Parts: sequence; structure tokens; C-alpha cells
Amino acid sequence: MTVTFSKVGVVGAGAMGRGIAQIAAQAGSEVLLFDTQPAAVAKALAEVFGQWDRLHEKGRIDADAAQRNKALLKPADNLAALADCDLVIEAIVERLDVKQALLAEIEGIVAPSAVLVTNTSSLSVTAIAAALKRPQQFAGFHFFNPVPLMKVVEVIAGLKTAKAACQQLAAFARDMGHTPVQAQDTPGFIVNHAGRAYGTEALRIVSEGISDFATIDRILRDQVGFKLGPFELMDLTALDVSHPVMESIYRQYYDEPRYRPSVITAQRLAAGVVGRKVGEGFYSYIDGKAQVAPEPPTPQVAEMPPVWVSTRAARRSELYQLLKDLGAKIETGQSPSPQALSIVAPLGFDITTVAVVERLDPSRTVGIDMLIDDAATKRRVLATNPATRADMRDAAHALFARDGKAVSVIRDSGGFVTQRVVACIVNIASDICQQQICSPKDLETAVTLGLGYPIGPLAMGDRWGPTNILEVLFNMQTVYGDPRYRPSPWLRRRGAIGLSLLHEENQ
Repeated sequence: MTVTFSKVGVVGAGAMGRGIAQIAAQAGSEVLLFDTQPAAVAKALAEVFGQWDRLHEKGRIDADAAQRNKALLKPADNLAALADCDLVIEAIVERLDVKQALLAEIEGIVAPSAVLVTNTSSLSVTAIAAALKRPQQFAGFHFFNPVPLMKVVEVIAGLKTAKAACQQLAAFARDMGHTPVQAQDTPGFIVNHAGRAYGTEALRIVSEGISDFATIDRILRDQVGFKLGPFELMDLTALDVSHPVMESIYRQYYDEPRYRPSVITAQRLAAGVVGRKVGEGFYSYIDGKAQVAPEPPTPQVAEMPPVWVSTRAARRSELYQLLKDLGAKIETGQSPSPQALSIVAPLGFDITTVAVVERLDPSRTVGIDMLIDDAATKRRVLATNPATRADMRDAAHALFARDGKAVSVIRDSGGFVTQRVVACIVNIASDICQQQICSPKDLETAVTLGLGYPIGPLAMGDRWGPTNILEVLFNMQTVYGDPRYRPSPWLRRRGAIGLSLLHEENQ
């Protein structure tokens, strides 16, 4: 089997370097692993060899493959041992000056034809290359942790990177069983850039007192299909990793409001409450298991009021059918009776504004999120306004829980949890396309493989309606007066004709 790079050096024996060395050896390259701490190299080799032994015991690889891999992965005593490598991968601390110094030293050791790469997640590839004499032979090669399982790698061209170098790196990624995606050298590249909306918008929702961590996690898992809620995810990655990335991308984009970090994570980082690895984050952990308070029980309502549905409700016909299926007594007049529970289903607007504009009694008005088809969700989300009576809130909760589907009740805001988070995800993804950071196809691939989203962000926009997403953003911008909800021009132009992989050859 021919491999793109026959001899590969990996500098840095931490989790990332160890994982990259493992898959490079599995691809058939001779791999030299170097670290300034020889004990770290010995530990890394022992762990990788143990991994191959376990794969053999499970029947995933045969004995010959395990031995071949072990023979290909070797320690390097010093940087000079990398002289014959045709690719050197740097995977050390995220400090520009340290990376520049190391790579400049390596450049003086290897042949002029060798390709040098950095595994940086947040630093500028062009800035690192500024210290090199051959920047055309240097690129970003960003893997994700754990490297053997996360099957995507970002190939990042710096301002002076040769196209041929990126083509070689993409081919080598495929040799290793990974999917390469091509990105321009912009803050966060593709995955960390596209991932800004999920956590930051959820943090804003909490900061506004709309709901709590666990409820927001439940909503986004059950309504959209995310594997982990944003706070579960931040606990897993740990705030000492994720918060600096938030700040870095925000600052590198000159304080662009869309990427604004949260004081919540800054405070928790300062207090050392960073996540699962220390036993305390947004959740407390016992033996690695999150301790989550049970959901409030469904209220018991002796007599259900009649229900009136706003004429402006999103998915109004579907909402009517749902209420019929739930056995509601539905009023069909132009306005609700004095006894009726008024149900509104806005996109982007808060329940208070809708009640005032539609001249409804706010004390009897409750909202429901209908952005996503009810049949496609595992949870319904209701929202009260500050004047909603407790009996009307409880009646709405009990009614929409009649068929056993979970119900969450949140406080009033512009846009429900799902609307806000999904709209921001789609908007930032659209802006990535607007900036031509990558192709729409590579964007969708990078996000689904790198972030584990159920579908790509552009596919989300198509599935739930680009015009609906635009309506959410426009209305939230009206409610909040905040430029972070300003729709991307790319989204505005394509809102009526679809987003996903849209005639990619013309993009």
C-alpha cells in the first residue's frame, strides 16, 4: 500500500499528538514521536500499543497488523532525528511564539520539500508561518479529540501555502481513514467557528433568566436531536478549553457581536468549576455521572378551560390538529372568550409583545414553539409571559402533556430556546459561506463529523424553513435591538430557494 507521506514526525506526545501518531502508523507511515519530556513519549507509546492490543483482542485487527503498527511507531530522541521526514506535525501548546520557534527550528532540519503542519485549533496559520522561510510548505492540519474516533480533519491554507501542499495533506487524511475538509485561514476555521452559536446562545438564554441549564439541555436534545445539550457538552470539553476559544474567536473577529462570550463561563473558569474532569461544572458529578434534578411533575388540573389559537400562529393547522388529538375544547371565534386559554405560536417574538399586538389578555396567554413539526420532536416547549396566571400556565402544561410527551415551560423571551439556538447556528453557518471560508459541502461535513450535530447547519435551515429562520432572526433583532441577530447576506439572498449544497459549483 502506497501512503502519501512515508515518514512522518509528530512533535508533542499529549492526547492529540498520540492520536495523530496512532492513525499515521495505521495508515502505513513510519512515525517518529518526539516530546521534550522523554517520559511522555514512553507513556504515549505504551498507551497506543495497548490500544492496538485491545483492538486485536476484540478481533478488530489481526496479530500481524498489530505488530506492523508497533514496528512503524518509534520514539525520537531529539528533533534532529526528524531530518528524513517528509511531513512533520506539530501538536504542542497553543502559544504563537512557542509554535513559531519550534517550527523554525524544524524547518532548518528537514529537507526543503518536506511539509510542515500545525494542529492549532485557534491560532492563525498565516501568523505562525510568518516565522518560516518556506511558508508555502506550511499549513494547518487540525484534528479533533479523540483523534482515532473523530473522523474529520481541517486542512487550512495560510496566505502563502502552496495548493499542492494542501492536496497532499487531504490525500494523507484519506490514507488515515479521515475525511478532509478545506478551510481558509480565519479564526476558528470551520468547526470551532460554526460551533459558536450552540453554547454562546444557550448561555445568553440562561443569563436572561429564561430557563436553567438542565431544561435547556433537555429541550435541545429532545426537540432538535443533539446528542448532548450545550451545558453537557461544555462540561465534557471543560471550560478551561472552551472558554478561551470563545474569547479568542471573539477577539480575532474584532469583537463581532455574534461571537460574544459570556460572563457565566468566565466566572466558572475563575472558580475552577470547569466540568466533568474536576467533578463539578454546570452539573455535579459522582463517579463521572451527572447529577440532574428530576423534571417538575405535570400539574393536575380539575377543569380544563377552552382553548383559542391565534390566527397568526406558526403551523396553525398542525397546531389545531394537535389540540383536537389532545381532546381540547377549541374556540373558533375571531377573539377568545373571557374564559379561554389563548395559545400563540410566534417565530422570534416574545409572548408579551404578541399578546399586546393581538390585543389578547396576557394573563391568559401562553406560547408554544412550533418551529419544528410536533411529530418530529420528543418534547413540547411552552412559554409564559410575566402576567400569565398560574392556573392558565398549569392548564396549558397539563393539556400538552396529555399524550405523554414531555413538556417544558420556560419564561418569556424573544424566540424560544430552539428557535434562538437553531437560528443562530444557521446564521453563523451562512456567514461562513458568505466569507467563502469553505464550501457548503465541506461545512456540512465538518459540522456533522466534528461537532456531532444531527444534521448540518444548512440542512437545518432547509428542513425547518429558511424563511422561518429569517423571520426568527428579524423578529429577535426587533425585540433585542442587538446586532448579533443580524441575518447574514448569504442567508437573506438564499432564504427563499434553500441553503444546503446550493449549486455548489456556483458558490
